[in-house]
Amino acid sequence: MFTASLMLLGSGELGREFAIAAKRLGCRVIACDRYAEAPAMQVADAFEVFSMLDGKALRSAVEKHRPDHIVPEIEAIDTTTLADLESEGWKIVPSAKAVQLTMNRDGIREFASRQLGLATSRYRFAESSDEALAAAAEVGLPCVLKPVMSSSGKGQTIARREEEVAKAWDYAVANMRGDRPRVIVEEFVDFDSEITLLTIATRDGVLFCPPIGHRQEAGDYRESWQPTALTQGCLASARAQARKIVEALGGHGIFGVEFFIRGEEAIFSELSPRPHDTGMVTLISQYPNQFELHLRAILGLPIGAIEIAGPAASAVILADRDSDRFAYSGVGEALALGRSGAPVDLRLFAKPRTLENRRMGVALARCDSIEGAIDTAVTAASKVRIDYQD
Repeated sequence: MFTASLMLLGSGELGREFAIAAKRLGCRVIACDRYAEAPAMQVADAFEVFSMLDGKALRSAVEKHRPDHIVPEIEAIDTTTLADLESEGWKIVPSAKAVQLTMNRDGIREFASRQLGLATSRYRFAESSDEALAAAAEVGLPCVLKPVMSSSGKGQTIARREEEVAKAWDYAVANMRGDRPRVIVEEFVDFDSEITLLTIATRDGVLFCPPIGHRQEAGDYRESWQPTALTQGCLASARAQARKIVEALGGHGIFGVEFFIRGEEAIFSELSPRPHDTGMVTLISQYPNQFELHLRAILGLPIGAIEIAGPAASAVILADRDSDRFAYSGVGEALALGRSGAPVDLRLFAKPRTLENRRMGVALARCDSIEGAIDTAVTAASKVRIDYQD
């Protein structure tokens, strides 16, 4: 009856778009998350509510639904259980090794720098405020402090003076996931831009989407755009590094590989073995989009050419408070900004609760220039209002 059965571990906005892509190709989707009514659950065939860090509950869900593929969408997962499941024959996307190494920033950074020799910023790890001070002295000021385990840039701070390091440590620990107070202290790279290179590992080889530029604020992305201009040498370096790391991690699927761009240098920053939040722009900029590419790579289906529709951008729609009683307005105003050859679209994620600075949706725009696309997406996002009913 179904093409394949897919179990999502984490069911946020990225999982929702992936589930929609999977349903279009006749797959059965089981959406799992720690809270009910998560975005992907609303479009799935079945769902389970449990903490992904609970190995016993994770195994129970897998044995109950017996999926053909287990597809992690978040970092906070019991990776030991995933490795055990893979050793028993269950298919983990893209691989248990990839999920385990990328669950924490220390794992993927050490793997990229020490084992693969990729270009990275100088970095040290710290497990106390005093160790953070010592690490900052080694890498130099200013420096960036991040919890090794977090999501969407939470807990990230730039410390420009020695007296700011302890405060940055406290902030990182307060915003980490899990119970391990460990922070990466890394050299502040005076970069020209940041990019995400969506890299697809398929049974027929490695493919690349055009690079995506993005702007971050408070450690989280605010706008992304595609394509972003790179010199041929810089793009070749980024592609070579991305290919090297995804091949070493193994498996099939899409990887969001992030780089700092400084002149001709592409400096490896982070990697997600799944669709990337900055890649939401591909919903309007290219075909197939990142979710369809991930699905095809997982299922071993042909991809063919990746076609770019034109310069495009995404801009986030943020909540500013905690509430479970709210509604949206201004949707028509946002969509009215579109015109022939320059469409505007929205994705509202249907999250059941707002939180301060929580992404609740994105505006998408395509135009005849990147600057025009960004401006239109930002304007469209500003038209969508969250009306709190508390």
